[in-house]
Amino acid sequence: MAQVGIFVGTVYGNSLLVAEEAENILNAQGHEVKVFEEDMLDAWQLYRQYYVLVITSTTGKGDLPDSIAPLFHTIRDQSGYQPERRYGLIALGDSSYDNFCGAGRAFDALLQEQGATRIGEMLEIDATEQPEPEVVSCPWVEQWGRLLE
Repeated sequence: MAQVGIFVGTVYGNSLLVAEEAENILNAQGHEVKVFEEDMLDAWQLYRQYYVLVITSTTGKGDLPDSIAPLFHTIRDQSGYQPERRYGLIALGDSSYDNFCGAGRAFDALLQEQGATRIGEMLEIDATEQPEPEVVSCPWVEQWGRLLE
């Protein structure tokens, strides 16, 4: 089965909860999974030939949470073209703000620009419609995990 690194950007802990649920689901499917909340750059490079799942919330102004912003900026400024990268993305946001899921959308756009291949569609979870994001994310992760080689 696949090796998956889950990279988490969180402010209040919802993204981490989603990541922990994703880890359980993917492990149950036989994948080898590790969750990263900090010091992510070295791990990001280790998963270059494997799979990454980015799970990030968005701050009120559409920005990346402090926990994942350094990784995003380093990837943008130093990683360059990475066509071997395969990833999935779960974005948490609140549609009552102007930049709904802005952090997840920015991460997706960056990886697309660098030639990475997204596996499946990006999942956007709206806190105004779904106060328990794992209710939406768990079925998505189950399906995403089946797409991995």
